[in-house]
Amino acid sequence: MLEAAAAPISESLIRQYDVSGPRYTSYPTADRFVEAFSSQDYIQALEQRRNGAAAMTLPLSLYVHIPFCESLCYYCACNKIITKHHDRAAAYLKYLSREIDLHVAHIGQGQAISQLHLGGGSPTFLSDAELRELMAVLRRSFSLTPGGEYSIEIDPRTIDASRLDVLAELGFNRLSFGVQDFDPAVQKAVHRVQPAEQVFALVDAARQRGFESVNVDLIYGLPEQTPESFDRTLAQIGQLRPDRIALYAYAHLPERFKPQRRISSVEIPTASAKVSMLSRSMASFMEAGYVYIGMDHFALPNDSLSIAKRQGRLHRNFQGYSTQPDCDLIGLGVSSIGRVGATYSQNAKTLEEYYDFLNQGQFPVVRGLGLSRDDLVRRAVIMALMCQGRLSFESIELAYLLNFKEYFAKELETLKSQVEQGLVELDGSGIKVTEKGWFFVRAVAMVFDCYLQSDRTRAKFSKIL
Repeated sequence: MLEAAAAPISESLIRQYDVSGPRYTSYPTADRFVEAFSSQDYIQALEQRRNGAAAMTLPLSLYVHIPFCESLCYYCACNKIITKHHDRAAAYLKYLSREIDLHVAHIGQGQAISQLHLGGGSPTFLSDAELRELMAVLRRSFSLTPGGEYSIEIDPRTIDASRLDVLAELGFNRLSFGVQDFDPAVQKAVHRVQPAEQVFALVDAARQRGFESVNVDLIYGLPEQTPESFDRTLAQIGQLRPDRIALYAYAHLPERFKPQRRISSVEIPTASAKVSMLSRSMASFMEAGYVYIGMDHFALPNDSLSIAKRQGRLHRNFQGYSTQPDCDLIGLGVSSIGRVGATYSQNAKTLEEYYDFLNQGQFPVVRGLGLSRDDLVRRAVIMALMCQGRLSFESIELAYLLNFKEYFAKELETLKSQVEQGLVELDGSGIKVTEKGWFFVRAVAMVFDCYLQSDRTRAKFSKIL
């Protein structure tokens, strides 16, 4: 098990790696998607799935994006629509139903679903009746397998114990609470005030109702945060003891995300303070018995994510770490991203454009990518490093019929500096990320990213610390 506290990090190393880089929820990353990839390309990928063996043997994963929120969180970089007009949800559900029908027409009725995630925005913006309507459409179109993972993101300000009863009734067995930070000053600074007592009561109610897993999202690097103030939040999380913890670094990109312009850059913690928060968080969680899954995820030992890591079945997709490697993901709703076969696709980002496509009976796909052989090879390398923290040269050579040391000669030469810094270990059989290297695993993966060739490209991403 990784012992985060045993990995001292120097200020010079922090300064060196205070750079921008991808989170690698996919490779190639979404900024490489092109508008030349159209709905027809997506249809071809769906048809190939239907005609291939995967359609009969591998279940699908579904992501449904609900973009609506009642209030604006200043840190948020999600695709969302701020509104108090709940009647807008009714129209959105009708168009979601149309998009689902299009998928059924191309992959067939009753495809097995083993993972479902409702994200946003705030999925709990939908009323109980609207959630029932959505789940009825999904169950009518797909087959939700027994024992699957069916999760929904929760804004604690929009839910109470009675609504938890409805979620359990609808088949959700996993909840993800957006906490970010319990400190009142931080909550005020990011315009998301929610008392800790409210979250504790909801998590307790969820456990009483038998939900299999409760996840809590935290963010470090927010305005007004200090390592000491975040320690208090960590202590409260230790008392709450969720099954999973997702710990994200705040990415301050006000030039891309308008809400973040309300946050002053001078209020944001330094890179050194952020690394301290990360180090303390990892030490706190692991002292409490959590398994370090990878870059931003922790889980209790008996959680399915921890079991998947022990069994070598971890993968990363557009929602982060997943228990299902090589599972096709269908994204439904505005701005959703999916993966089918060797393709990625993304839906229109505005309601108007999303509705217009569906009014014409077309998939609302506006961009995407068909992966090349080199993309597939590099994806396998990057995901192995991100998910397992180690890579066997032989496994890549057998899967892709290449000589690893020849194919990646330049990358292995570049990696030597990270070996000298103690971030990775490199020998004749493979690569291993060290304890200290886990702080910089994105930087290790970036060595194998052939698209990161200029500072202009890197500037599109968040800082890796």
